[in-house]
Amino acid sequence: MSEITAAERAAMARARELALRGPRGVNPQVGAVILSPDGRTLAEGWHRGAGTAHAEVDALSQLASGGAAGATAVVTLEPCNHTGRTGPCAVALLDAGVARVVYGAADPGEASSNGAERLREGGVDVARTDEAEAEALIADWLFVQRTGRPRVTVKWAQSLDGRAAAADGTSQWITGPEARAHVHRERSAHDAIAVGTGTVLADDPRLTARIEGIDDAPQPVPVVFGERAIPADAALRSHPRGLRTAGHELERELADLAGDGIQTLYVEGGPTLASAFIRAGLADRFTIYLAPTLLGGPRTALDAIGVSTIDEQRRLAVTRLEQLGRDLLVEATTESEQ
Repeated sequence: MSEITAAERAAMARARELALRGPRGVNPQVGAVILSPDGRTLAEGWHRGAGTAHAEVDALSQLASGGAAGATAVVTLEPCNHTGRTGPCAVALLDAGVARVVYGAADPGEASSNGAERLREGGVDVARTDEAEAEALIADWLFVQRTGRPRVTVKWAQSLDGRAAAADGTSQWITGPEARAHVHRERSAHDAIAVGTGTVLADDPRLTARIEGIDDAPQPVPVVFGERAIPADAALRSHPRGLRTAGHELERELADLAGDGIQTLYVEGGPTLASAFIRAGLADRFTIYLAPTLLGGPRTALDAIGVSTIDEQRRLAVTRLEQLGRDLLVEATTESEQ
């Protein structure tokens, strides 16, 4: 196997850019570049969503018959080796007569993996490169493949004495405008956002991502957990992504979300729902806003999380500390996320 060339490394960087043109969903974002034997770009492609041509096939479709003979295919994810809604990309590359394939991340699927081996058996020179960058591109999708559920971030805002609201239940606003602006950016960065019915009834949130200077910020799908009815005039009913409801069986509900292409879930409210995710071991990341204020009273930021003795404490790893105006942002992960 020959060394990775400069042209192939540049093509891989381009393939990662192309991959981001495709939608997040049930399938991963994948990009591909076809190079001539002397390193010129012949064609580019990316995956445009479930049921459409995979990135390699999309790139090959840009060429005339025989146009890829002796070429190199550079693709961010190992070419698949199974027939689903589309045929195996490994076979498509073999049929096109490519001489070499360079790929980034390995395909983790039981049915779809081993495309590289199939290509080698067909006489194609296969190399792997830029694994970390290629895997980072589809990290959330890979998480879903490993766990069968979205990656869950639990968020809350609290006073320094651990309260999420005053004794009468009022909570707007504990944090300042800088922290609230950060929340909206976090909303936009996630595929879905979750609250409990209690939060809907108490606060009537919109759960949209409103980012200054950006009129078309990506919007999360709102998911409301709980059994109580959502009022007909609730602000959520006019959300641009529609409204999804869920019951109390968290693992099953998360599996359903993953099946619909939701890779990341932002759990925003309130203490009951956040505590339920933590108690069930379904919280992977934490975004906590600490406001320099004291509230006292019974409205704690978390309820029972299944810790009865100090030996059962849920230890986290702090990954980021940042001052946001007068507030402090703390980001952390579970030890399993390290």
